[in-house]
Amino acid sequence: MKRIIVTGGCGFIGSNFIINQLNKTNNKVLNLDKLTYAGNLDNLKSLISHKNYSFVEGDIADYEFIMSIFNNFLPDTIINFAAETHVDRSIDNPNAFINTNVLGTLNLLQASLNYFKLNSTFKFIQISTDEVFGSLNIDQKPFIELSPYSPSSPYSASKASSDHLVSSWNKTYGLPTIISNCSNNYGPLQFTEKLIPLIIANCMDQKTLPIYGDGSNLRDWLFVEDHCEAISLIIENGKIGDSYNIGGDNEIKNIDIVIKICSILDELKPRKNKSSYKDLITFVEDRPGHDFRYAIDSSKIKAELNWKPVESFETGIFKTIEWYLDNEPWWRKIQKKHYNQQRLGLRDS
Repeated sequence: MKRIIVTGGCGFIGSNFIINQLNKTNNKVLNLDKLTYAGNLDNLKSLISHKNYSFVEGDIADYEFIMSIFNNFLPDTIINFAAETHVDRSIDNPNAFINTNVLGTLNLLQASLNYFKLNSTFKFIQISTDEVFGSLNIDQKPFIELSPYSPSSPYSASKASSDHLVSSWNKTYGLPTIISNCSNNYGPLQFTEKLIPLIIANCMDQKTLPIYGDGSNLRDWLFVEDHCEAISLIIENGKIGDSYNIGGDNEIKNIDIVIKICSILDELKPRKNKSSYKDLITFVEDRPGHDFRYAIDSSKIKAELNWKPVESFETGIFKTIEWYLDNEPWWRKIQKKHYNQQRLGLRDS
């Protein structure tokens, strides 16, 4: 049994990871979340009475608070999911991304280093993104762990900065750290500002389906449950001081993602007027600095930790759409409280 602190555990990937841990292990999990707009207590409502789960509301930028959590909970591992993540929001308000993603990570590292002096088996796991590597051309090979960092947005720059801090705390101070860089996650419990849940919700409301630019931007897509399994393997068997790329082997154009969602919904929930949801597609002004392509080479984690994604995009997107259809009250509540689908991230905003 391990004792794990999960920061940002009320967010999309963090909440899926906690559910995964409590369903498949006997580990004790303390969820530490600031409950910003994207942090949703409803994500983990089913775990409130679970004997191995506890929740504390707080800010990773509060050092004294973090140290009290360490000293009371006595963790074996901390997994840092806590981050501002939406690129468009980072264009509008970069300060929030620096404060949480950079300064918050610095604070966690300092607290972890002090705690590590008392617990030599402690590990710090940093959850990062493929966006730190920048953009690929169509003929370039996928990112590997040694690819140079070249972030394009305030979001990816803040994550790159935090990754460098984590790596340097390992090299300089000997703190046991591991970094994972994942491709675009999708699946249940994702906040509706992201592409896939936004398109599903807009289809349900018969709203236009906004596609940035011409929709040719390419992303690798990773089902969130596959990502959670990879993180579990990293905790158990990952090499201290290393990083691991985690991808879904699903490189798809944004426009093709939207068309696929529309086709599935045409079958599962046809429009009353009998036309296709594809008729709602609208091309809008592109995002400033929009990276053209991300692609992940996951050879290292496959070879060293025997991980591979279980879900193809075909199976994963079908499960995701079914989940959003079956859990409409969940995303309706989010839209009503936090997000009215306004366009963010325009350079002149």
